[in-house]
Amino acid sequence: MAHIHLWGSSALTRFPTALFPAASLSASRLTARPRALLASVALLAAVALAGCQTDGSVSNLPAKALKPVSAAMRAELEKKQMPLESPILVRIFKEEAELEVWKQDANGQFALLKTYPICRWSGELGPKIKQGDRQAPEGFYAITPGQMNPNSSYYLSFNLGFPNAFDRAYDRTGQFLMVHGDCSSAGCYAMTDEQMGEIYALGRESFFGGQKSFQVQAYPFRMTPLNMAKHRNSPHMAFWKMLKEGNDHFELTRAEPKVDVCERRYVFNAQAPTGDPKPLAFNARAKCPTYEVAQEIATAVAEKQEKDQREFVALVQRGTQTVAVTTGNDGGMHPTFAAKLKPGGQFDQTGRFLLASSDSSTPPLPPTVNPPKNLAAGTDIQTGTTPERPAPVRTATAEPPGSNSNFFGSLFSDSNSTVSKMFGLRGGKDDVPPPPNSKPAKKTRPAQASPARPATPPRAVASSAPGAVRPPAAVPAQPPTHTAAAAPAKPASMPPTATALAPMPAPSSGMMAGAAPVMSSSNFESRWGAFR
Repeated sequence: MAHIHLWGSSALTRFPTALFPAASLSASRLTARPRALLASVALLAAVALAGCQTDGSVSNLPAKALKPVSAAMRAELEKKQMPLESPILVRIFKEEAELEVWKQDANGQFALLKTYPICRWSGELGPKIKQGDRQAPEGFYAITPGQMNPNSSYYLSFNLGFPNAFDRAYDRTGQFLMVHGDCSSAGCYAMTDEQMGEIYALGRESFFGGQKSFQVQAYPFRMTPLNMAKHRNSPHMAFWKMLKEGNDHFELTRAEPKVDVCERRYVFNAQAPTGDPKPLAFNARAKCPTYEVAQEIATAVAEKQEKDQREFVALVQRGTQTVAVTTGNDGGMHPTFAAKLKPGGQFDQTGRFLLASSDSSTPPLPPTVNPPKNLAAGTDIQTGTTPERPAPVRTATAEPPGSNSNFFGSLFSDSNSTVSKMFGLRGGKDDVPPPPNSKPAKKTRPAQASPARPATPPRAVASSAPGAVRPPAAVPAQPPTHTAAAAPAKPASMPPTATALAPMPAPSSGMMAGAAPVMSSSNFESRWGAFR
């Protein structure tokens, strides 16, 4: 039987051509066709093979979930030599209120496709700890097709999968934490509907190209030495240093880092020791197994960390001013959107801000938004007073994805479904099962006096992400032998405080913590230079 070959994350995915209208379509012609057709055909193929009757559910899918990628985005993809169906990766930076979509190019390396200003995120900088704390998650999360929700109450969304293995190791609670539209957040990352439609479409195309899941890296800020110095007094600094290690792995290799959890900490790009055929088994609460990190990656990461540490120490010694650990503003909003809100604006009966201005130079906002407190409590430009407002009723963004009507959920989330087998998808133990389809509850808060505008803290200067750094092709001298048996003892809990001048741990001989050395049989170029 003839097959169609589509782009996959590690290999081309093959589909029998008998399941598609034209048996001789090439991958390039498929990507040029409307992707809604491919979605419909894939679903109908699953129904036909299962011997079921169809009730026309494909036609009932919301048009927003099947909307093709725009011509402008297709042109950008072509310009950057990124196949439409190649894998994606998402990076989120809270303080800067930016979401980046990265995509594999024709050479198999990830490159930045587009940066989206985040319309709204809630809480403070730092990880989510418990249900109801309004914190947006920080960490590394895997998004499977079953976590995509085309029937979201907030236009379109995908579930981050909180809590992941790391979060559960600390008994953190919370559910239905999303990236969605509607510019309203209570523990989520909220975009505008227009932005979310484009991000959702890019994720959908990567799944049809064979990507089993895409990674979301959620950071408190861009992990630069300057930002680390400004936030050195935060009780979350130990956690953020761990996140920075994963950030460094990605920025140096431009490949999605393999993420595991053991001893209640993240481990990146771990692999079984050379000559050991037994696969690695990680337990988030148990001792780490003996593992290795490829020598060229370990060396490059150690060098970067040493360089960043020197810069961090110099910034502290020069008296770099720290920022407040908490602001009381309940999150943030990108300046692009904050500029649209006028201090003298009106509030509706729910306490949401009615937009006072709009322009075509930035993505449009919905009719009402719930801005951070420092924006909502602004002084009226004309009268010099703070506008009166009713008791705020914040709209909860914890919303369950659809069940039977959820296209991606019904098509992919069941590991035994026909299409799941076609894509090679299998649910992981970290996946959050889709909850029943229902509308989110409204959370009502009593009337509160509008807080005074707080003093604006020093603005962190965000440096651009560094380019991919390739270590020298020559393999460095073999460092002294270490074994995973010398791994640090299991911590009782995450350190509650960080000393202002405490430096980040210095690397040891180019080795990753807890890792045994390994000599690479190939150089850095052969490992990362081409897509396989």
